[in-house]
Amino acid sequence: MRETKLRAPFETSRVLVMILAGGEGRRLGPLTSDRAKPAVPFGGRYRIIDIVLSNFVNSGLHKIKILTQYKSASLDEHIARAWRLSPMLDNFIETIPAQQRTGKSWFKGSADAVFQTQHVITDESPTHVCIFGGDHVYKMDMRQMLDAHLERNAEVTVAAIPVPRKEATQFGVIEADAQGRLIAFHEKVPDPPPMPGHPDLALASMGNYIFNTGSLLESLGEDAKNEQSAHDFGRDIIPYMVRNGKRAFVYDFQTNRVPGEDEGSNAYWRDIGTIDAYWAAQMDLISVQPAFNLYNQRWPIRTAMSHDPPAKFVFRDEWNARVGIATESLVSLGCIISGGRIHRSVLSNRCRVNSFSHVEESVLFENVVIGRHAKIRRAIIDKDVEVPPGAEIGYNLEEDKKRWYVSEGGIVVIPKRAKIG
Repeated sequence: MRETKLRAPFETSRVLVMILAGGEGRRLGPLTSDRAKPAVPFGGRYRIIDIVLSNFVNSGLHKIKILTQYKSASLDEHIARAWRLSPMLDNFIETIPAQQRTGKSWFKGSADAVFQTQHVITDESPTHVCIFGGDHVYKMDMRQMLDAHLERNAEVTVAAIPVPRKEATQFGVIEADAQGRLIAFHEKVPDPPPMPGHPDLALASMGNYIFNTGSLLESLGEDAKNEQSAHDFGRDIIPYMVRNGKRAFVYDFQTNRVPGEDEGSNAYWRDIGTIDAYWAAQMDLISVQPAFNLYNQRWPIRTAMSHDPPAKFVFRDEWNARVGIATESLVSLGCIISGGRIHRSVLSNRCRVNSFSHVEESVLFENVVIGRHAKIRRAIIDKDVEVPPGAEIGYNLEEDKKRWYVSEGGIVVIPKRAKIG
């Protein structure tokens, strides 16, 4: 296993982290109609943002700014309540809303978001800036990527992972030489270039970057002057740096080793930008040997503490099929499984599943109540929804489509506080 060390005299305290969390996430449909994508619940008791924050905190990087914009209220509240680091040690995790500091416009792209908030960079005077997305599911020891950045004397390092070429149209795709230096960057092109020796694969950018501070500020300044720019890191900043001979390198995410993880789990990364991808990532969690392991005590996924009581399972009337039981599932604190059956599902805090009901391959957010004899299959039910007795969701998709959003893969989404029946 590769050691996670940084060469002297480098100090992690001189690294500033900026997490991009202002996107609309429109492909997640009803789940982002009232919240930012990084605030969407995941894994029962977490938010998506908790995953990337845990990666940085576990890596010893504790100076973090989160750039917000779209419907950020619940995200701001979650960060303020759950992520308090010690100011005595100059540690912080803070949100920065769009403020129109450089003109009468909101963030026009990922690069513009950092350009408009560059005052936090100059205030902190870091040697390096990590700019990462706040809406992917993965584990990563950031020190190893920083080490690779330093070893190559890079001005920018881009984390990347091989993906099937047919899926690579949704990503920025990298061309690199044998030494890992970027020679071209293609943002979401219809015919992505293949990896050398692997015609069916393309090297996809994860949207995670490490910059030398001076190179970053220079590139942002030049981009801001370009009226033709989309002001996006993938479309504009990285190609600009490659064209202008900056030392741009790729970091192979597959080489990253997280303490306590099995060898086969280290390259897990999911872009959960669609309902089907989001649902599939939740189902990954409940595998017998999950590729994304929530139970690694050496690399915990951190979030807010809860005062909810333990989950409770009641009734064992097998003769009348009234048994409170859950199999291959995650059941969070405060849940009561009162004579209902749960299989391959993820339940957030304070859900109640009443007698004779069945919930299968579904995701329930907080405070969802499933009435007696109800049947739920392949559904995502947002918070504060009460499913009436005898209701069926996911069994007749043509009927479900008349009232609810149904994904291409047949996942039914019930929005927050929806009235059913």
